[in-house]
Amino acid sequence: MMELSGLPPVSAPLPWQAPVWTQFNRQLVEDTLPHALMLAGPAHCGKARLALALSRLLLCKAPSGGLNCGECHACALSASGSNGDLRWLQPEDKSRNIKIDQVREAVGFATRTASFGSRKVMVLAPADAMNVNAANALLKSLEEPSPDTFLLLVCNQLHSVPATIRSRCQIVRLPAPAEADALDWLDKATGDHQESLRLLALAEGMPLLAEAMHQSSDAEQLIALRVACRGLVAGNLDVFEASAMLGDAPAEQVLEQIATAIRTALRTGALTDSAKERSRSLFSMLDSVMDVQRALRSGANPNRQLMTEVFLEKLHSILGDRRPGGNINVRTGRLKP
Repeated sequence: MMELSGLPPVSAPLPWQAPVWTQFNRQLVEDTLPHALMLAGPAHCGKARLALALSRLLLCKAPSGGLNCGECHACALSASGSNGDLRWLQPEDKSRNIKIDQVREAVGFATRTASFGSRKVMVLAPADAMNVNAANALLKSLEEPSPDTFLLLVCNQLHSVPATIRSRCQIVRLPAPAEADALDWLDKATGDHQESLRLLALAEGMPLLAEAMHQSSDAEQLIALRVACRGLVAGNLDVFEASAMLGDAPAEQVLEQIATAIRTALRTGALTDSAKERSRSLFSMLDSVMDVQRALRSGANPNRQLMTEVFLEKLHSILGDRRPGGNINVRTGRLKP
């Protein structure tokens, strides 16, 4: 979840977001920035940070150098998390859903006059955490937009957002950064280039996930999750070994890593024979994993061990036994000699 209090005076985009940031600034100058933007891309590529930087820029009284000034009253309020012209919707407490009551309150906010300036900003992060009822409630703001209100939707999976929402937004696609850019940024967090390389590999090239793994109090558990699923996909671990490495990790984390492993298998072309049939099976399995993720967000409580074993067995069955021998090194995430 995004922390919205105790922010620095200025919120800047991440280095690899410079091209789209330049575009936003140009559109602001030309008064052509769409009132509904959907920032779409893989998880952990920095979409929410971009939304925060753009929100603060939109609310700032005296932008400087293409960023919020960090000195005006609006910037001070935003930094403390108390700017009444900003609504940031994200799952509350232990919920993984943005609920209809949150959206209804935000829709009411959009119809009111700005409290401190001439603009208001609503952010939904992630927008794919809305259920159908919440999405329908949001449509009013999209169909009848207030001229002084900007809506920013952060989205990990475009197909999970109803078409009625997508069609009313300008979609801005944000890919993962190039490895060199990610490493340059991550080195500043780790202070160790080799550690950055290791973490970035385990995070499948996503620097914000690598940073979170570096900073987490349960970093080793997160790393074990990544290694287990990568090892199963690569054929270097069997189901029993992968399941043992997952340990007692929460169901949400296990499902996220299994989903990531499936996407990795699809993206990297790890499938050499019967590729089309296996791809179809993987897409079907990914849908099943996402169904369980949605059920968890709605309060379901499945048997975690059984769920894990079923999905790992299914993944192993689809990919086949391609094990070359050897074991995964938990420290490096690489195959031991």
